[in-house]
Amino acid sequence: MILTLVGISRGLLADSAERAKGTGADIWVRPPGASAISFSAAGMSEKMVGYFEKQPHITMAVGMTIQPIGGVNTVTGIDLNAFTRISGGFRFLQGGPFQGPYELIIDEFYATQNKKGAGDTVQLLNRPWKVSGVVEAGKLGRLFVPIRTLQDLTGNTGKISQVLLKLDDSKRTDEVAAALKKNLPDYQIYSIQEFTSLFTVGNVPGLSTFIAVIIGLSVVLGFAVVSLTMYAAVLERTREIGVLKALGASPVYVLNILMRETALLAVIGWVAGILLSFVAKWAIRTFVPAALTQQIVPDWWPIAFAVALAGALLGAVYPGLKAAKQDAIEALSYD
Repeated sequence: MILTLVGISRGLLADSAERAKGTGADIWVRPPGASAISFSAAGMSEKMVGYFEKQPHITMAVGMTIQPIGGVNTVTGIDLNAFTRISGGFRFLQGGPFQGPYELIIDEFYATQNKKGAGDTVQLLNRPWKVSGVVEAGKLGRLFVPIRTLQDLTGNTGKISQVLLKLDDSKRTDEVAAALKKNLPDYQIYSIQEFTSLFTVGNVPGLSTFIAVIIGLSVVLGFAVVSLTMYAAVLERTREIGVLKALGASPVYVLNILMRETALLAVIGWVAGILLSFVAKWAIRTFVPAALTQQIVPDWWPIAFAVALAGALLGAVYPGLKAAKQDAIEALSYD
């Protein structure tokens, strides 16, 4: 559970960072008050695109509108020609570009998960959209519609969510970003390196706390399950423990046997957990590739082992002490 949840958290953030890099932009601009990695709707005047295009060393400015549609899913409104110029364009696997205002481009993962292809219909924003094309994943989003249509449907006419800037020389990125921040102190302005570096667990509000809670629950569940299991094991082995004590086994010896068995169970559970995280990754990749992305997180394997071992040993303490303190005669007469 720990490895899968941490892997999904990192996978989603890494996937978002890679899709941001796929835009081909050098600088990313978001409106005042917007979080860099939030799924906020339009909050910036479209006139800002013209402002940025007039600034030194900026060869292209492309605005887009992003509309959340539930969970971590969004639909992106783009000017397809402008987006093609800055990003290098989509690689179509099926179909082609928009041919009308209510047409939709989807990426391959969305198409696989929802079993959609070019010519199919997708219900989105309370209306049907025709899929004009399926594209290779890796450029900004998973769902794309004409920007004017999305602005009108969401009541954001003349509004955009962000602007992507392309420079005449990418080596000037920090210089240009610094100048823009000076002129527009309220705007969120990042070089693409700064922007993608923000996609970490620590920068998502509440995510670190959520993971900590999951770890705590894992310890508690491990404690409860192992405690019940070992308590049942002690009851089943009451006569065996009586024989050992009659032969001179000390309480420490009996406790040591049970603790070693518990540690072995923890190791087996840890290995099984690692293997199951690979199974979970395969299942996510196969059945819900557009909704979730999971990474394998080897750096968390030692943490998972420590959690498994701590929960198991804590759960075995009471049953172990109970077994160690048993009277040999009473244990031998136990039926």
